[in-house]
Amino acid sequence: MIELRDVHKRLGARQILAGMTLSVPKGMNFVLMGPSGSGKSVTLKHVIGILKPDSGSVQVDGQEVPAMDRSQLMTLRKRMGYLFQNGALINWLTVFANVALPLEEHARLPKGELDDRVHQVLRLVGLDHAAAQFPPSISGGMKLRAGLARALVTNPEYVLYDEPNAGLDPIISRQIHELIARVRDELNVTGLIVTHSKACATECGDRIGILDNGKLGVEGSVDEMLRSDHPLARAFLRGGVD
Repeated sequence: MIELRDVHKRLGARQILAGMTLSVPKGMNFVLMGPSGSGKSVTLKHVIGILKPDSGSVQVDGQEVPAMDRSQLMTLRKRMGYLFQNGALINWLTVFANVALPLEEHARLPKGELDDRVHQVLRLVGLDHAAAQFPPSISGGMKLRAGLARALVTNPEYVLYDEPNAGLDPIISRQIHELIARVRDELNVTGLIVTHSKACATECGDRIGILDNGKLGVEGSVDEMLRSDHPLARAFLRGGVD
């Protein structure tokens, strides 16, 4: 379980998080929405230990993330995948080599076992045919799927998704949403998803929370949020971006 309790974080002159409290049970996709600059990506960085709160608690499975030393953080990150915006692939490496990177850095696997694992996750995301291609030669949707394969290659318990359909057309976006839901259902991976997209939130999510002034202004199940008369729910889920 991912838990934030009364987290405060200031970056420069701006108070980004101001009492952020969040709970993500295992096996769930929790969607975090909010205006640009409201602290969505900052929340992800606290969960993975890139940022430390000024005050408050950030825990993963009962372990306090800000208190972890470097070795403990590395252990935590082996249990987490991170899908960056647009996939964030390395252009001079093949799709296969990009996906293999976390295994080469963190796991001592025989080459045959490493190759099998990379091809397994590439098949999962429908990209095994593109293993030898380089990122500049593939589409934006393929780059995102390759990024997801890289996030999954270490068999993580958690995946953090940062705007997983940014810049994609509606058809490709829906394919990504279906893939994120499959990852939850078939691999029992817990997801924390940052998005502006109403379609992403409703098609991938189990619960939705909307940030307001540095903390959750409203949260609930997808059905509850779609029926809610709360101004934030109306703004993001009735007139929001698809």
